[in-house]
Amino acid sequence: MRARDVGITFPGTPGPLNAITDIAGIEVGMTTLNFDTRTQAVAARTGVTAILPLGKAGLGTSVPAAIYSLNGNGEMTGSHWINETGALTGPVMITNTHAVGTVHRGVIEWIVRNKPHLATQWLLPVVAETWDGYLNSINEPFITTDHAGQAIDAADSGPVAEGSSGGGTGMNCYGFKGGNGTASREVAFGGSTYTVAVFMQANFGARQELMISGVPMGDLDIPCPIETQPWLDADARAVPGAGSVIVIVATDAPLLPQQCQAMARRIPMGLARTGTTGGHFSGDVFLCFSTANPGALDSGFPSAPVESDQLRQLRMVPWNRMDPFYAATVQAVEESVVNVLVAASDMTGRNGHFSPGLPLDQVRSRLGIA
Repeated sequence: MRARDVGITFPGTPGPLNAITDIAGIEVGMTTLNFDTRTQAVAARTGVTAILPLGKAGLGTSVPAAIYSLNGNGEMTGSHWINETGALTGPVMITNTHAVGTVHRGVIEWIVRNKPHLATQWLLPVVAETWDGYLNSINEPFITTDHAGQAIDAADSGPVAEGSSGGGTGMNCYGFKGGNGTASREVAFGGSTYTVAVFMQANFGARQELMISGVPMGDLDIPCPIETQPWLDADARAVPGAGSVIVIVATDAPLLPQQCQAMARRIPMGLARTGTTGGHFSGDVFLCFSTANPGALDSGFPSAPVESDQLRQLRMVPWNRMDPFYAATVQAVEESVVNVLVAASDMTGRNGHFSPGLPLDQVRSRLGIA
C-alpha cells in the first residue's frame, strides 16, 4: 500500500516504479530482524538497508556526491571524505544508532570477501543511522557484520520495500509507525528526461505537527503512547519529534558535487511540507549523488607514471537550469514521507511498546477522498 493507492495526490510526474530504483544502475537491499526473545522485555525490531549507486558491479567506482546536515544529532560515516573530494565510492548503508560500527565493519568484510582488490588501499564506508530504541532493544547486539553483507547481497533494481523493513523496521514517524519511503520524479532537460529520486529512513516528527497534502493531521483520533508523559516519565526516553531522518537523493542528471549539495539543501523543504519544524533531538542528515560522470572523481593511489595520465572532465546541468531538479527533490521527499506512513502498520516491540499505524480511513475522510 502506498500513498497514491489510497487516493492521495502529489505534484510532478513519477517514474515507472516511483522509487529510487527508477534510476538505472541503482540497487537496494535489506536485512530485516523482527523477532521476540524469551524475555518479553527484549525484542528485535531493526535491520540494515544497503543502497548501491552503481549496483554491485559498480562498487569501487565513484560518483559525484555531497552531504548536508539540518541538525547534527546523528551520524553518517565517511562524510569528511565526501566533503573533501565531492565523491562517493561504495554503498550507502542505513541502520540503527547503536549498530553503526557493526555495519561499518560488515561492509569492509563483504568487500574483502567479494572485491578484495578494492581493499588493498583504504575503505571509508558510508553508514547512517536513526534511533529505534522505542520498539527495538537497541543495546542488544542483534545486528551482526553478516547482516550488512546480506543487505548488499540482496540488493536489486526492483521495487523497494517501504514501511517496516531493513533499517526502517523499528522506526516511528510523527507518532505513528515509520520506516522506509521512496519516490521519484521525471525532469525534462535538453531533449532528455532525467530522474530525481529519494529514499528515506523516517524516524522524526511530533504527532501534533503532521500535515498531509497541506491538511493538519495532528489531532487524528488514535492513541499516541509514543508521546504521552507517563511513558516519558517511566521509560526516560526520547521526547516527541526525536529520532532522526536520513534522506538519500539520487539522480541520473550530470551534476557537479556543489550541485549535489544544492539538491541536498532542498530536502528540508520537502520534509517541512509534512509539518516538521526540525527538532533538536532529531539528527537530520542528507546525502545526494549523481550516477552520471562515473569514475571521473576516482582518487585511488596512482599506479602509472604521471606522464601517462590524462585530464578528466565532468558534464553538468547549467546552474541556471537547476530549478526543476530542486522542485523534483522537494516533491519526491514529501511523497516519500507519506509513503512511509501509509506503508507502515501497527507494531508492538520491547516491553510491550506500541506504535500505531496511520489511520487511513480518517486521513482519507479529512482529505475528502471517497
